[in-house]
Amino acid sequence: MELNSVKETEVLIVGAGPCGLALACDLARRGVRALLVEQAPALFPGSRGKGIQPRTREVFDDLGVGDAVRRHGSRAPVGMVWREGRRQGEHDMFRRAAPTEAEPYGEPWMLPQWRTQEILLARLRELGGDVAFSTALTGLDQDAEGVTAHLTTGPVRASYLVAADGGRSTVRQALAVPMTGETVDPAPMLVADVRVAEDALDRLNWHVVMGEGGFLTLCPLPGTADFQLVAQFEEGEPDTSAEGIRALVAARTHLAANDITEVRWSSDFRPRAALADRFREGRVFLAGDAAHVHSPAGGQGLNTSVQDAYNLGWKLGQVLRHGAPAALLDSYEAERRPVAAEMLGLSTRIHRGEQERGAATQQLGLGYREGPLSVGRAGVLHSGDRAPDGPAAGGRRLFDIFRGPHFTLLAVGTDAELPVSDGDLVHVHRTDAYEAYGTGVFLIRPDGYIGWAGEDTAGLAACLAPLGLATLTRC
Repeated sequence: MELNSVKETEVLIVGAGPCGLALACDLARRGVRALLVEQAPALFPGSRGKGIQPRTREVFDDLGVGDAVRRHGSRAPVGMVWREGRRQGEHDMFRRAAPTEAEPYGEPWMLPQWRTQEILLARLRELGGDVAFSTALTGLDQDAEGVTAHLTTGPVRASYLVAADGGRSTVRQALAVPMTGETVDPAPMLVADVRVAEDALDRLNWHVVMGEGGFLTLCPLPGTADFQLVAQFEEGEPDTSAEGIRALVAARTHLAANDITEVRWSSDFRPRAALADRFREGRVFLAGDAAHVHSPAGGQGLNTSVQDAYNLGWKLGQVLRHGAPAALLDSYEAERRPVAAEMLGLSTRIHRGEQERGAATQQLGLGYREGPLSVGRAGVLHSGDRAPDGPAAGGRRLFDIFRGPHFTLLAVGTDAELPVSDGDLVHVHRTDAYEAYGTGVFLIRPDGYIGWAGEDTAGLAACLAPLGLATLTRC
């Protein structure tokens, strides 16, 4: 193979699901050259991961797709329980909280996965990127300087490779990284996107049918004429054909087979929980379902995957663009693997009926206090905590100040002397004392978590170089 026949990029991302697309968007806005490849000829067509948790909405707002997510989605409908063809009454499956100054999104948002991916792809193209479809990875080699990926379209040389290629990850298998897990429920399940005759079922509720053979749900998908159908099978194998799905609906609900006017997509699966033994192998990182596989209960899989990307993106940017030591990338596994393990346990407990969908599912309380980058505390917050929203000078919000690929040095209710910003990389801001913070000085990471905290700037200088911020002056 001739050297000049190898295509070069800084980051190769394998898999154009929500995780891969979110990472590609984040790297693009940082000016990092990334190639995103997908073995399928088009984006995934199904609704599968349809719940967007409040923390992920904050991530999407920062990535520049918050308005599109709001426009195309809606609040999760209240459940309606059915038995023997009769309504038994409403049952709300979610914790719904009013927005607050600190937490602007109080409840899950419904958006079919295919729409989320379309929104992220549109944003990626706005930023100058795209997806190379019908491009599969067949093998990889790595050395101290980079990774050579063998693709069906030819070899690619990258500084780093990110596997976002799902639960059956080709990359993870090539690395021989084990997955440790368990079967959450031995009963197989079916999921499908279907059209229902207009006069047969209302779209005001998330319909939950209880009966022999397992439960069945029909959830209206916002911005579409579709319902997502999910069915459990206590025995037998799901028939994912259109005829099989119509027969299933007729057998378990008051609907007739011909009330299902179209089956747009279908799949079957067995709920399981599994966690990769490690999230990094040399210059290759595992993210999303390639690193952790969830039961769909509680809506944690897609959300945890997007936040993997959000954690890794800024770190790759700092190493590749701003001189941060490569050791910064070690913090990805140290921070994200414990979170993934916690969310796997949550999803499993919800699936088994051992825990309700409460505040934990919203992921607003997740953080990295015990992580290697956490230094200091001030006011009511520790380094590693999520940085709350709140009022800012000029009628803006703190999230307006944080939005973008930069760090923010935030002084809250203090006249402590602040360093001079080093330009676009760190924005300096002052605001009045605010109960969600107390008082102090906080270095907000690009992913919206506190990277350093103190009563004043004493000690700040020592944490800058590991983050690639050595040029921040007058600390």
